[in-house]
Amino acid sequence: MLPRTIFRTSLNRAFHTTSKRSLTIPFLSTLPQKPGGVEGTPNDPFIAPEPHKTHGSYHWDFERFLAVSMIPLVTLPLATGGSVSTVADGLLSTILLGHLYVGFQSCIIDYIPARVYGKNHGRAMFLLSLGSLLSIIGVYKLETEENGTIGVLTSLWKNREDQEQKEKKN
Repeated sequence: MLPRTIFRTSLNRAFHTTSKRSLTIPFLSTLPQKPGGVEGTPNDPFIAPEPHKTHGSYHWDFERFLAVSMIPLVTLPLATGGSVSTVADGLLSTILLGHLYVGFQSCIIDYIPARVYGKNHGRAMFLLSLGSLLSIIGVYKLETEENGTIGVLTSLWKNREDQEQKEKKN
C-alpha cells in the first residue's frame, strides 16, 4: 500500500495539470484581443460606463416581476384541472415568453459578448428577437384557433394517458 503523502501528491498533480482555457465557440469568428484582455496600462484612470436605468435596477425588477408572476399563472391550471380562461392562458404564455427572452438575452450577453465576437453578438440578439416575435405570433394562433397553450398541453397529456390505458387493457 502506498503511503498517504505519495498518494495525495500524485492525486493533486492529476487534478492540477489541466490548463485554464477560456470559452470560445468554434464556429463563430472572434475579434483580435489584447494580451490578458487589458486595454491601456494599470495607471490609466477607470472610466465608468454611463448608467442606464433600463440596464440596471429596472431590468432586475422586471426579471423578478416576470418570475414571480408566473407562479400563480402556472398553479392556476393545476388547481382547476386544466380549464382556465383565455386571458389567464394568454398571460401565462406571454409572461413565459418574456421570461425566456430575458434569460436567453442574459446568456447571449455572457457567452457571446460584443467585445469578443463583434457582429455575431448583434446577430444572436437579432435571432433572439425574431424568434420571440414568431413565438408571440404562435401564441396568438394557439389562443384564437386552438384551445390555448394549457388546452394543447392538456390534450397531449390526456392522449398519453388514454394510450397507456388502452395498452393496459390489451
